[in-house]
Amino acid sequence: MWRSGQIDRRAFVKAAGFGFLAALQPRGLLALERADAVYASGIRTAKGSFAVATVTERGEIIDQVELPARAHGMAFSPVTGKTVAFARRPGTFAMILDPRNNAEPIVITSVEGRHFYGHGTFSPDGRLLYASENDFDGNRGMIGVYDATNRFSRIGEFETYGIGPHDMTVSDDGRWLIVANGGIETHPDFGRAKLNLGNMQPSLTLVDAASGTLIEKHVLPKQLSALSTRHVDIDADGRVWFACQYEGHRNDLPPLVGRFAKGEELTFVDLPEETTRRLGNYVGAIAVNRKDGLVGITSPKGAFVTIDARSGSVVAEEIISDAAGIAPAQHGFAVSAYDGNFLATHSDVAWDQHIAMIAPERA
Repeated sequence: MWRSGQIDRRAFVKAAGFGFLAALQPRGLLALERADAVYASGIRTAKGSFAVATVTERGEIIDQVELPARAHGMAFSPVTGKTVAFARRPGTFAMILDPRNNAEPIVITSVEGRHFYGHGTFSPDGRLLYASENDFDGNRGMIGVYDATNRFSRIGEFETYGIGPHDMTVSDDGRWLIVANGGIETHPDFGRAKLNLGNMQPSLTLVDAASGTLIEKHVLPKQLSALSTRHVDIDADGRVWFACQYEGHRNDLPPLVGRFAKGEELTFVDLPEETTRRLGNYVGAIAVNRKDGLVGITSPKGAFVTIDARSGSVVAEEIISDAAGIAPAQHGFAVSAYDGNFLATHSDVAWDQHIAMIAPERA
């Protein structure tokens, strides 16, 4: 699976094709010509509408595609060049963008009795899209399986073996899916209300990507039942990193980041107390830079923390107001913010919670 830290602009331009370039405004073309890396993110525009933006590592917006509503997470296939924007919970749409083939966006909707949870991932060969979904009447997490070779028709579903699945990823060999079951019950009849905060059941599960069979389930200990497991990524050694959001007392200082490998127990990273306070019991996004051996986390409370992937020690901290998305950069990480900042550049848009690097091929 593609996990590189740098995206080659020339390769992106070649893959995107003439049609994509011809549709760009002069300002977008200039930004692309100067770019070393390209990312995608959901945004709220200055007019209040929602879109997906492609953006350079300098924060210069290349292009925007309008969305029917607010997006949350993004998925990208380096094999096919397709990017997916998932609706924010309890949204029911996902939009697939395909600049490589100059194709019109495809919009799919969740089936009856389901809604998207804002995240998904492609199989390493790009043929399947997996989406985290809610069977809200059954109060169980599901993985929707979509055929990316046939206009993303829904061809099946697996259980996540937990409640409230949020983020997910896939192992490099494509054999198993890793799901962060946040443990929070929701139902679209109640909007975004959290219905079981006194009885949460957070867990991380490994699910066979071919059969949907449960491989492993890691339930958080009872004393951490208010710690919602939310986002995941995989490091160069195949270890899963996960980030959490705490629903307990605001003065508590729970562990917010952990890791594990298949066959291992969960291990939490011992963050300094002041770092935990700065994160405000809320890690909004996590990313691994495999090349540099780093893990980055952000919190909208205003913190950006870099962790050494091997030792688990904090190597850098930075205060970033309204920190939102994070993704690997050539060195370290690119970080966006809800207030319009993308690294050092300010735009008149509000970046949403996640950004994704987009590239045409594995590095």
